[in-house]
This record gives sequence, structure tokens and C-alpha cells, in this order.
Amino acid sequence: MENFEFYRPTRYIFGIDTEKKVGEVVSGYGYKKVMLVYGGGSVVRSGLLERIEKSLSQSGIEYVKLGGVKPNPRADLVYEGIELGRREQVDFMLPVGGGSVIDTAKAIALGIPFEGDFFDIYQGKAKPKTALKTGVVLTIPAAGSEGSNSTVIQKEVDGKVLKLGCGSDFNVPLFAIMNPVLTYSLPVYQIACGVTDMMAHIMERYFTNTRGVSVTDRFCEGLLCSIIDSAIIAVRDPENYDARANLMWAGTMAHNNICGVGREQDWATHHLEHQLSALYDCAHGAGLAVMFPAWMEYNLNHDVMRFAQFANRVFGCDMNFSDPKETALQGIRNLRSFLHDIGMPLSFADIGASENDIPKLLNLLGVDEGEHTEGHFVVLRRSDCEKIYRIAAKFDSSTVY
Repeated sequence: MENFEFYRPTRYIFGIDTEKKVGEVVSGYGYKKVMLVYGGGSVVRSGLLERIEKSLSQSGIEYVKLGGVKPNPRADLVYEGIELGRREQVDFMLPVGGGSVIDTAKAIALGIPFEGDFFDIYQGKAKPKTALKTGVVLTIPAAGSEGSNSTVIQKEVDGKVLKLGCGSDFNVPLFAIMNPVLTYSLPVYQIACGVTDMMAHIMERYFTNTRGVSVTDRFCEGLLCSIIDSAIIAVRDPENYDARANLMWAGTMAHNNICGVGREQDWATHHLEHQLSALYDCAHGAGLAVMFPAWMEYNLNHDVMRFAQFANRVFGCDMNFSDPKETALQGIRNLRSFLHDIGMPLSFADIGASENDIPKLLNLLGVDEGEHTEGHFVVLRRSDCEKIYRIAAKFDSSTVY
């Protein structure tokens, strides 16, 4: 196990009707004027936004509103939010929604006190020195942004759509209000995308070259098993509270890095997928369902026993010690079967992507045969990434039953 420091100061307020406490919670920290960030749609139609506004007003908290966040959040709304926040002198960010909304609010929080272009931080040209604090009212269990130090934003730069992340302790939310009932209205497809995203967050940490990490291995495996069990229930019974509650909490645990301490992490699959969702505007979880099994298939021989362990402990495959590769391959088949069962795509064709666009994806990814590589579990060069994309492009979803 590697040396590590772990600190996640987010306060989690979990359960039915907890969103009604938001004004009291914000007031308790001494903030006076917040920016409400949201997408629109169900947050407005359900009356949730109105309830939050009422709670803030009752606690004497002023607020301004910024709606219109889209999936795969764009930089243009971040710029609008930065301008609004400065003009209105807000001192706190309050996103109401899922990962895209939270990531947008985090970006605005970074940008308001930053003197330059906030996207320079995402491109690695600058580092933040401070940021506004953020609290969250979570409505979609998926990205884990309510407890993570990361945010992802996309912007067109020089004719290319760049989808880039920023990891900083400034991004860790002060609190997260989490009411599983708020997720009841989500479409089944959105539930499945969220499930895939949280599983991918765990698997990016699970496939590691670090030895002696049995504690976090078991954290990862236990969370994955719970997610799989709860997902099957949630897609069949959308108002099963325990299934929704377990998924909501699992999404947080999957990405607050409790599963990743003391171990090398990979993240190549996320970066491979970011180019898909940037180019085709598909859901992030859907793209991950296409890319992760392909990445596993390509890298299988690097550490067959780790893939076999995954198959055995997560999907209950019998361990074939004389031929662990067969166990590992069965695990990949079982993963694809599970994703198929909850309604996820498994190939380029399923998300409307074209194999002919692989050169574009590789150019967006920015890898070459030299120093610009992806991943840590296996270091991937451009030719490797191309082969993984081609596995995903050629996979026939009709072979999964």
C-alpha cells in the first residue's frame, strides 16, 4: 500500500425531506447570498426548486438563480454564472441536481475569484488559489460530485470540443443534502447511466498495480455488489426506497476516494469516454458502458488474476485456477450482460457513433506514441487507444442475452 492523506470534510444530510433543511444549514454556516444552479425540467416541475427557495427565504438567505445546465456541462453557462456571481456578490454556490449541475457550480465557484479565464485551470495552465464554498442538493445518484474533489466541463477550443476535468480540494462540497425520494421520477435509462458511472468510478480505482490493498479491494467489491443488487431492483421498482437509498449512498462512496486511497488509479477509460460524449453528446454513463468492457478486454493479459478476482468476487464466477483467463473473460461477459439487462448500450452502433470517427476521437484525446499517454494500470499510447475504440466499435450487442 502506498502512503496517502485522506480528508473529505463534506457533511452528509441523508434521508426523507432533508431538502427542507437547506436554509437552516446554509444559515448555520453564516452565508448570506447564494447562487442556485439547476438544469430545469423536473427540478422545477416537481416543486423542488420552489421548496428550496422557500427554505432559503425563511432563513433570511438571499439568492439568485441560474438555470439551463445541460448534460456534459458547457463552459458558456459557467462564464454566465461567473459574471452573475460577481455582479450579485454571491458568497455561496448551491447546485440542485446531479453531476452536470454540481460540476457547473464548482466551476463557477472556482471562476468567480479567479482573475483569468477559468478554463485555464482545466487546461492545466493555472492553479486555483481560492474558491467559493459549495453545498449540494442531490437529485441524481451517479457522478459522486456531491462528495468528490473533481469537476468536468467541456468547451470548444480552436475548433475542437475539449472535455476536461479539474481536481482540487477547493471543489469538495461543504455539505450534501441527499433525499432518495427525489430520485423516484428519474427515467429508468437515467438510473442505469448513473449506475454505470458509479461502477466505473470504482473500477478505475480497482484495476491497479499496487499490491497489499485488500481493504480497499474489499470496499470496491462490496460496493459493486451492492450497486448491482440495488440497480436490478431500482429499474424494476422505481419507488423502492431502500434500493434508491443504497444507490444514492453508493454513488457518493464510489467517488469520494475512500476506495482509492493508498493505491495507484487508472482513469484511462473515463478519458476515452469523454471524447465520445464530447463528439456525440451521449450520456456519460452510456459511453462508459461501451468503453469499460472494451478497455478490460484489451488489457486482460496485463494482470489476469486481478480480472479473475473481479469476476469471482463481484459476479460470483467460479475461479478456474488452472485457467484464470477463462474466469476473467466470464467476468467481462457478465459485466456486459448486466449492463445490457439494465438497458445500457454496449457498442458504438448503440450510441450512434461511427468507427470512421476514431481518428477524431484520438485527436481529441491528445495521445501519441511518445510521452502523451493515457492510464496507469497499463500505459496506453495512441495505437493502444485506437485498438480499444475498435473493440468497442466492432462489438455486436446482439450476442448478449
